[in-house]
Amino acid sequence: WCQRRVHGASNAVPFTTLLALLALWLGVSVPLVLVGAVVGYKRPVIEPPVTVNLMPRNIPEQRWYMRAPFTIFMAGILPFGAAFIELFFILSSLWLNRFYYVFGFLALVFLILTVTCAEITIVMVYFSLCYEDYRWWWKSFFISGSSGFHLFMYSIFYYATTLRMPKFASALIYFAWMLVMSYTFMVITGTIGFLATFFFVRYIYGSIKVD
Repeated sequence: WCQRRVHGASNAVPFTTLLALLALWLGVSVPLVLVGAVVGYKRPVIEPPVTVNLMPRNIPEQRWYMRAPFTIFMAGILPFGAAFIELFFILSSLWLNRFYYVFGFLALVFLILTVTCAEITIVMVYFSLCYEDYRWWWKSFFISGSSGFHLFMYSIFYYATTLRMPKFASALIYFAWMLVMSYTFMVITGTIGFLATFFFVRYIYGSIKVD
């Protein structure tokens, strides 16, 4: 619609299609979210495997390489590297009108990405617990989820080295969609890392014998 309004492009998405997508979101996505919230609210509360102290303990001073900003930024490189080569072909298919047909290999890459997200998050959270830093909930999400940031940085590099978009509207559409893709990638990888760490932490603390 933006391209049609600014440049008169004939292949732009009509405004009525955008309204149809909005109607799908309001008529399908929002009710499903509400139903999921009701179902989740009625389920029993997840109980910790051991007794939790109500008074938070003091966290010792962490070394520079174990602090959250450095850990999150560096750990996100591994999940991004697992899908780096395939991302080039996906972006070329989206923005250069090239055919993409290796969906079997894409499924294998996604499997490798899932295992990488789970492993790197579990390892980094385990190190944090060893250093008596028990704040692992959001850290486990952003450790693997930071790969979305690396994806957006790569989209900037891809735009500067591969694409030719001199017009402002085209560049705006590109970066807007890449921002959406990067956020979606962050949510997917972060969820994988959090769930893997959640079950790992419950398993190791559930194995503790308390007399």
